[in-house]
Amino acid sequence: MDSTLMATPGEPSMGPGVWNQTEPEPTADSVLSLCFLKTAGVWVPPMYLWVLGPIYLLYIHRHGKGYLRMSSLFKTKMVLGFTLIILFTSSVSVTLWRIQQGRPQAPEFLIHPTVWLATTTFAVFLIHVERKKGVQASGVLFGYWLLCCLLPAISAAQQASQEGFQSDPFRHLSTYLCLCLVVTQFVLSCLADGPPFFPKEPPQSKPCPEAGASFPSKAMFWWVSGLVWRGYKRPLGPKDLWSLGRENSSEELVSQLERAWTRNRSAAQRHTERAAFEGKGSLHHGQDASETEAFLQRKGSRRGPLLRAIWQVSRSTFLLGTLSLVISDVFRFTVPKLLSLFLEFIGNPAAPAWKGHLIAVLMFIAACLQTLFEQQHMYRLKVLQIRLRAAITGLVYRKVLALSSGSKKTTAVGDVVNLVSVDVPRLTENILNLNGLWLPLVWIVVCFVYLWQLLGPSALTAIAVFLSLLPLNFFITKKRNHHQEEQMRQKDSRARLTSCIFRNMRTVKCHGWEGAFLDRVLRIRGQELGALRTSGLLFSVSLVSFQVSTFLVALVVFTVHTLVTEENAMDAEKAFVTLTVLNILNKAQAFLPFSIHSVVQARVSFDRLATFLCLEEVDPEAVHSSPSRCCECRAAREDCISVQEGTFAWSQESPPCLHRINLTVPQGCLLAVVGPVGAGKSSLLSALLGELSKVEGSVSIKGPVAYVPQEAWVQSSSVVENVCFRQELDPLWLERVLEACALWPDVGSFPAGVHTQIGEQGMNLSGGQKQRLSLARAVYRKAAVYLLDDPLAALDAHVGQHVFNQVIGPSGLLQKTTRILVTHALHVLPQADWIVVLEDGAIAEMGSYQELLNRKGALVALLDRARQPGDREEGETELTTSTEDPRGSVGSGRPVRGPERSLKLIPEKDSAAAEAQTRAPLGDPDRAGPPAGKDSMQLGRVKAAMYLTYVRAVGTPLCLYALFLFFCQQVASFCRGYWLSLWADDPTVGGRQTQAALRGWVFGLLGCLQAAGLLASMATVILGGIRASSLLFQRLLWDVARSPIGFFEQTPVGNLLNRFSKETDIVDVDIPDKLRSLLIYTFGLLEVSLVVTVATPLAVMAILPLLLLYTGFQSLYVATSCQLRRLESARHSFVCSHVAETFQGGAVVRAFRAQGSFMAQNNAHMNESQRVSFPRLVADRWLAANLELLGNVLVFAAAVCAVLSKAHLSAGLVGFSVSAALQVTQTLQWAVRSWTDLESSIVSVERMEDYARTPKEAPWTLPTCPAQPPPWPHGGQIEFRDLGLRHRPELPLAVRGVSFKVHAGEKA
Repeated sequence: MDSTLMATPGEPSMGPGVWNQTEPEPTADSVLSLCFLKTAGVWVPPMYLWVLGPIYLLYIHRHGKGYLRMSSLFKTKMVLGFTLIILFTSSVSVTLWRIQQGRPQAPEFLIHPTVWLATTTFAVFLIHVERKKGVQASGVLFGYWLLCCLLPAISAAQQASQEGFQSDPFRHLSTYLCLCLVVTQFVLSCLADGPPFFPKEPPQSKPCPEAGASFPSKAMFWWVSGLVWRGYKRPLGPKDLWSLGRENSSEELVSQLERAWTRNRSAAQRHTERAAFEGKGSLHHGQDASETEAFLQRKGSRRGPLLRAIWQVSRSTFLLGTLSLVISDVFRFTVPKLLSLFLEFIGNPAAPAWKGHLIAVLMFIAACLQTLFEQQHMYRLKVLQIRLRAAITGLVYRKVLALSSGSKKTTAVGDVVNLVSVDVPRLTENILNLNGLWLPLVWIVVCFVYLWQLLGPSALTAIAVFLSLLPLNFFITKKRNHHQEEQMRQKDSRARLTSCIFRNMRTVKCHGWEGAFLDRVLRIRGQELGALRTSGLLFSVSLVSFQVSTFLVALVVFTVHTLVTEENAMDAEKAFVTLTVLNILNKAQAFLPFSIHSVVQARVSFDRLATFLCLEEVDPEAVHSSPSRCCECRAAREDCISVQEGTFAWSQESPPCLHRINLTVPQGCLLAVVGPVGAGKSSLLSALLGELSKVEGSVSIKGPVAYVPQEAWVQSSSVVENVCFRQELDPLWLERVLEACALWPDVGSFPAGVHTQIGEQGMNLSGGQKQRLSLARAVYRKAAVYLLDDPLAALDAHVGQHVFNQVIGPSGLLQKTTRILVTHALHVLPQADWIVVLEDGAIAEMGSYQELLNRKGALVALLDRARQPGDREEGETELTTSTEDPRGSVGSGRPVRGPERSLKLIPEKDSAAAEAQTRAPLGDPDRAGPPAGKDSMQLGRVKAAMYLTYVRAVGTPLCLYALFLFFCQQVASFCRGYWLSLWADDPTVGGRQTQAALRGWVFGLLGCLQAAGLLASMATVILGGIRASSLLFQRLLWDVARSPIGFFEQTPVGNLLNRFSKETDIVDVDIPDKLRSLLIYTFGLLEVSLVVTVATPLAVMAILPLLLLYTGFQSLYVATSCQLRRLESARHSFVCSHVAETFQGGAVVRAFRAQGSFMAQNNAHMNESQRVSFPRLVADRWLAANLELLGNVLVFAAAVCAVLSKAHLSAGLVGFSVSAALQVTQTLQWAVRSWTDLESSIVSVERMEDYARTPKEAPWTLPTCPAQPPPWPHGGQIEFRDLGLRHRPELPLAVRGVSFKVHAGEKA
C-alpha cells in the first residue's frame, strides 16, 4: 500500500481525468482533491495504529480473559498478514534494486513501503497478542483495516483509468493484490473469534451475547437483536434474560463502593478530628466555640467522602464516555461545514460530479460517526447508571442493617424507601447531565464562530435575541414553580385523605359517610387540577419559546444581514447552514439550564443520601459476646448474662434511659422483668442486644441469642421460611416448635400448610398469629439466650397460658436455656426463677417472687395497681383481656385490637379430630401460590381499547381539533422553509436582492403563524389531558368506594394508594407530555418526507424502504421495551419491599446474626433488577443507533439525488431539503421513544380501569324509595335468627347459628 504500488515513477500525484476524462482537473489547493486524499491515505492508517496500538496493548495486557484456540479465522488473518509483509518487502526490494541499477526513484517510493511494512508487522503482532489475551473481536484493528482500504481503492481506480499495465505490470499487480488482501482482512475483522479456551470467569448458563459479538455488532448493538425479536414474538420472561456478568453484579459493585466509602469517610473523620484538635488549641473562646466549629466541620464533610468514593469507582467509565461525546461533537460540527461545501458545489455549475458525490459520502460518514460515538457515550454512561444504582442501593441497605435505635427514631421507613426509589435513581440518572454543565458552553462558542464566518458582525444580533428570551423563560419558570408547589400541596392533601379513608373504610361504610368523603376528595382534586392546568399552560408557552427561538434568531439575523449592509445578499449557504448551526445553538441553550436544574435537584438527593449514610450506627463492641454455649457448663451454673454498672442511652446526644444497671443471669434461669409503662423494660433488652448507646459499664453475653420483639416482625415469605429463618429445615423439630407455639391449628387451615405465603407485613395473619410466629422463629433457633419482649401481649388468655407452659415456663421447650421475659402478665411471675422490677430506668428491686412479696416493695405496689380496675395499665389490659381466636383462619387478616365477646361461635372439634389435624402433613409447596394481595402485571402490548378509553375521556371533537392544529402549524413550518429557499434563490442586482423586505416580512409572518399554531395545539393537548384525568379519577374513586368491605380486606391499601398516587400522576402529567411529543415528532417526520420528496423526487425510492424499516424497528422495539419496563418495575418493587422489611426488623436480624444472609438476599434482588435493566438500556441504544442510521441514509439519499438532479435544482431548494433531512436523524428515535413511553403510560389507564370489573355494592340510595316513609317505626328492635357469616364467599363460616333478640330500649 505504498506509493510505488499506486503511481508510476515520477508521478507523485494523480493527474487529470482520473474519474472522468471530460471533467477539468481540480485545483491543487482544494481540500477535497484526489492528491490530498491519496496523501492522507498513505499516512493516516500508520499514524492511527502507532498512536492507539501501544495504549491498546497495555489495556488488553491488564484485562486478559484467557487465550483463544488457534481457529481458522486466526490462521487466515495471520496468513494474509504475512502475505502483506512479503508484498511490502518485495516493494522495498524492487525500489532498492532499481536504485542500484541507476534508475532514480523518488524518496517516498522507499519511505512509504518501509513505513507500511513496519505498521503491518505491528498489526500482525497485535493479532497474535489478541489471541493470547482472549480478545474475540478487535475494534482497533477494525478501524485500521477500514482506513487501509481507502488508499488501495483510490490507487486501483487511478491505475485502471491510466491503462498503463504494459509499462509496469509488477506495480499494477501489486496494487490489485494489495487491495484484495486489505479488503479481505477488513472483512475478517468484521467477524468474531470463538470464546477463550480456559476463561478466567466461570461459564454462565445464559451468557450475554455481547462478549462474543463482532465489532460492528457491538458498535451498532446488533447483538441484542435476538432478544428484541423474542420480545416481539412473545412476552419476555425472566428465563429469556441473560445472566449477569460479574462486573455488573451487586456483590462486586457494592464491595467496591463500600471500600471507597469507608476509606474516604475514615480519612475525613481523621481530618475533622485533627482540625478540631488544632482549633481547640488555638482558640481561647471557651469550649462552646470549639464544639461548634467541630460540629460545622462534621456537617460540611458529609458530602465530600461520598462524592469522592463515587468518583473513584466510576471515573474511568465516565471519562471514557465523555471522550466519546467530545469526539461525537467534533463530527457534529463537521456536518455544517460539509453542508456549506455541498451547497457551494450545487451553486457552481462547473464543479465536477465526483466532488458532489464525495461530499455526500463524507456527510454520511460524519453523521454516522457522530451517531456511533454518541451512542457509545450514552451506552457507557447508562451502564454506569445502573452500576451506581446497584452500588448505592447496596450501601444504603448495609447502612439499614447497622442503624442504631436512636437513628431509627429520626428516620421513618418511608424515608428509607424514598431514598432507594426516588433519590438513588435521581442521582444516578443525573450522570448524563454532568457534561451539560460545560459542553453547551463550548457549543455556543463554536456556533458563534461559525455564524461570524457566515454572516460577519450580523451574528452578534443572535446574542441579543437569546438574551432577550431569558427574562421571559425566567418569569415563566418562577410562576410555574409556584403553581407546581400548589399542585404538590393539594396532591399531598388528597393522598393523606384517601389514605385515611381506605385505612378506615369499615368505619366509613358503617356510618354511611362515603358520599361526604368523596365530595371532599373531589373538591381537593379540582383545586389540584386547576394548579396543574395553569402550570401546563405556562410550560407550553416556555416550550414554544424554545421551539421558535431558532426562527426568531434567524429572522433577526437575516434581516440585519440583508437590510443594514447593501452588499450582503441572502444565498442558500448562508440561509440553511445558519439554520443548521442555530439548531445546535438552540439545543445548547435548552441543555444548559436543564442540566443546571437537574444537578441542583440531584444535589438535594445526594445530601439526603450522605446524611443518611452518616447516621449513628450500632456499636459492635457494645456487648462482649462469647461463642461458647452455656449449656456446656450446666454443672458450674456460670453466668450467661452479666451487666456491670451499665448506663445506656438511645443515642449519643440523648440523656440516659437506663441508669447503673447491675445484673447477672445464670445459665438456665427464667428472669422476669416487670414494671410500669415507660420504666425501661424494652430498653433493657435493647441494651443487652447492643442496640443502645453504652455510656458506661460493660455487658457480656455467652452463647447465641434469639430475640422476640414486642411488635411482631414477619417476613413476606412462607411460614416455614419465617420459622427456619435462614437455617436448615428439621421437620421433626419444626413440628414440635409449631405445636408448642399453638400454631398447628392455624397451619392446618392454611391452603398450603407451612408453605403458605405470608403477605407484606403479615397482612393475611392476625396479631396473635404473627406474635406466635415470631416466637416460633426464636424457639427454632436453639439458642442459649432468649430475650422475650412481652410475647404474650397479643394472645388470648388460654393461648398465652399454653404458650408459656409449652415454651417459656419451667417445663417448656426452653427450660434449659437462659430466658429474660419482659411481661405485663403478672400471673406468670410465681413460675419465674428471678424477678427484676424496673422504675424510671433503674432497678427498683430484684429477687424471687416470694422474697419480693415479703418485702412489700415495688412489686407489691405493681400488683396492687393491677387489681384496681380503674387504674389498670393499658398494657396490662391488653394482656389479660385479649381474646384472639387460636383457630383463626389465615383469611381473616384482622388483628385483635381490643376486648371481644367471650362467646363461642364455632364448636370445638373432638380430640381425635384435633389430633389428626395436628399431625397433618406440612403442606404442598406447589399450592403455596403468590403472597396474598399481590398486584397483577399485564403481559404483551396494551390493548387498543385502552387508547379508546383515553380518547373518549378526552373527547373525540377535542382530539380532532388538536390534530387539525398540529397539521396547520406543520404546514406553516413547511411554507416558512420553502419561502426561505425562494429568498435564497432570488437574483442579486447591484449586490442586493430587490424583494428582500417582502421576503423578510412573509418569512416572519409564517413563523408567527407557526408559533401561534404550536401554542394552540400544545394548549389543546394539555386541556384535553386535564379533562381525561378528571374523568378517569372520578371513575376510579367511584369504583373503589362502591366496592364491598371484603374487597378492602383482600386488597392491600398499598395497591389502592398506588392507583391514586403513581398511576394518577402518570395520567395527569406523563400521558399529555408523551402525546404532545409524539404528535410534534410525527408531523415533523411527515414534513421532512414531503420536503425531500418535493425537492428530489428520486429520493422516494429511498424513503419508502426507510419507512418500512422504520416501521419494523418501531414494532420490534415497542413490544420488547414495554415488557422489559414492566419486569423492571416489578423487580425494583422487590428491592424496595426488602429494604423496608429489613428496616422494620433490623434488631431481629442483628440479634440472630443474620446480616450476611440478608445482604446476600438484597444482592440477589438487585441482581434480578440488573438483569432486566441492562437489556432495556441496550434495547434503547439498539433503537437509537439504528434509527439514527436510517436518518443518515435519508440525508445521504437526499444529497445523492440532489447531485444527480443538479441541473434541474436550485441551491435554495437543495439546502431546504438537506437541512431538513439533517434534523430527522434524532427525530426518528424520539418519535419511537415517545410512542413507547406513551404505551407504557397508557398502562396506568389500564390499571385505573382494573377495579371497574370488580363486584360492587347495592346502590346507596334507591330513587324509587322516599327519604322517610310514612310508617316510620317509633320503637326499634333487632332480631337474629340462625345467623351465619363468612368474611368472603370462598371462606368457611366464621359465625354460625346465632339467634338472639334485642328489644326496644335494651342494650346488648
